Amino acid sequence: MIKFIRKAIWGLLVLGCVSQMSAQDQGVFSGNFESNFNVFLRDSLINANNTPQYDRQLTGGEAWLNLNYSVKGFNMGVRFDMFNNSNLLNPTSSYTDQGIGRWFINKQINKFNVEVGYIYDQIGSGIIYRAWESRPLLIDNSLLGAKVTYDLSEDWKIKGFSGKQKFLFGENAGIIKGGSIEGYLSLGSEESPISLSPGIGFVNRTLNDETMNLIIDNVKTYIDDERIKPVYNTYLTSIFNTLSYKNITWYVEGAYKSAEASFDPTEPRTEPSGVVTFGKFRKDPGSIIYSSLSFAKGKLGVTLEGKRTENFDFRSDPNLSLNRGLVNYIPPMNRFNTYRMTARYAPATQVLSELAYQADVRYRFTKKISGLANYSNITTLDGDLLYREMLGEVVYKYKRKWQLTGGLQIQKYNQEVYEVKPEVPLVSTVTPYLDFLYKFSRKKSIRFETQYMSTKEDFGSWFFALAEVGLAPHWIFEASMMYNITPSKKSPQDPETGESLNIVYPTLGVVYVNKANRFQLRYVKQVEGIVCSGGICRLEPAFSGVKFSMSSNF
Repeated sequence: MIKFIRKAIWGLLVLGCVSQMSAQDQGVFSGNFESNFNVFLRDSLINANNTPQYDRQLTGGEAWLNLNYSVKGFNMGVRFDMFNNSNLLNPTSSYTDQGIGRWFINKQINKFNVEVGYIYDQIGSGIIYRAWESRPLLIDNSLLGAKVTYDLSEDWKIKGFSGKQKFLFGENAGIIKGGSIEGYLSLGSEESPISLSPGIGFVNRTLNDETMNLIIDNVKTYIDDERIKPVYNTYLTSIFNTLSYKNITWYVEGAYKSAEASFDPTEPRTEPSGVVTFGKFRKDPGSIIYSSLSFAKGKLGVTLEGKRTENFDFRSDPNLSLNRGLVNYIPPMNRFNTYRMTARYAPATQVLSELAYQADVRYRFTKKISGLANYSNITTLDGDLLYREMLGEVVYKYKRKWQLTGGLQIQKYNQEVYEVKPEVPLVSTVTPYLDFLYKFSRKKSIRFETQYMSTKEDFGSWFFALAEVGLAPHWIFEASMMYNITPSKKSPQDPETGESLNIVYPTLGVVYVNKANRFQLRYVKQVEGIVCSGGICRLEPAFSGVKFSMSSNF
């Protein structure tokens, strides 16, 4: 209660400053509102059950209201967050709370820029530090503290920050401090221009006594040969640069993390009784090297990426797990797929051991025909295959009347690692897909999708079909189904005969858009699967019910 009052006071102070300055200068006011509302319809056949929402609460939702104001060099804002029987935090449980989710004040003073409150920022690509938000996974890792930026020159700046990482309406343990120097250099000549954007960053995290004692209590249960000595301070540094030359852009970043106690759920641990279990704290330094090279000229575009990750699990509190407490962000190394079947098996970024590379080639053959080919491969540092994807796609456009997209995806997916399902084989899939868009006029269109995933693993093979009607600028109507055409033993079974069932998972939806307002209503029956946001993923159970969402900008 005391924390809520304190945050409410800060919100009132922000609004008070707005009121005082608005009397002298009208300024610029903006904001947005976003809300989700779910109705849970129990369906024990697909395992959409045994959660508080399905058993007794029946409904749940979330809402966010942002209010921003800019006047005389001040930028400030406050955000109200509300969760009522929400399943965003944990899909198998219910979360209810409300309060001030964010406030901030920013001021430019000559060459200084000062910001206090809940701050979103990153160093380089985010490998050693990124404070960010992802609402689909309820990740909000903003930094509650202060940040100062100083312009050394027109092309160079230095920044420093310090604070605690936000978690819901509280903060995670550990003080996070850091800074960076970034700049821009123009070399070469007008005929042969070369530019560099170098930078270097540093981050330090200091644990408190309570967090340290929890680690020590855990380590005390290990046998003598496996015990480690945890440290209060962890240090990270990264060096990065973007080189641009004509049609070529090359980004490279290398990072190092000092040895600290980090928890490895796959590491074997010997109990004093001699029994071997899995999951223990280890103490090793970490490193990452990441690079991206792109070339674009005329009809051709090529992007190559590579990454090596070793022991780079960095959290505000090493006792935390899954998606909680992550201070940094490691770029994913796979294609971002948007079709339902091609996106069904998405690999989560592995922070302890990952060796990955990706190649993406795009070519426009004629004004009507273009294509792409993508290949990605992810293994552990020991060479164990985690993920492999090969995808080819061709797009044919006929004037502005219709467009046909066809493609084929071939995948290997380590379900044992990504979904923590022991002793299951690699999932092997072959997925052809077609997408046809026809425009009756500038405002009326219809689109069809069809996809088939062939696999003997997991739930077996699937067929997916979608029809979507667009009536611009206001309406979109959709109807789709996902059909378990060749079910496996893991698929839902008939309670009487025990035979696997061919279940249909339908979706019916309508979207209404009016200027800056968007409303969406959908009936959804969805199979268990992976949900990802920028390489951060989690396994979510099946869903059955109605989803309503709305957003408004003002």
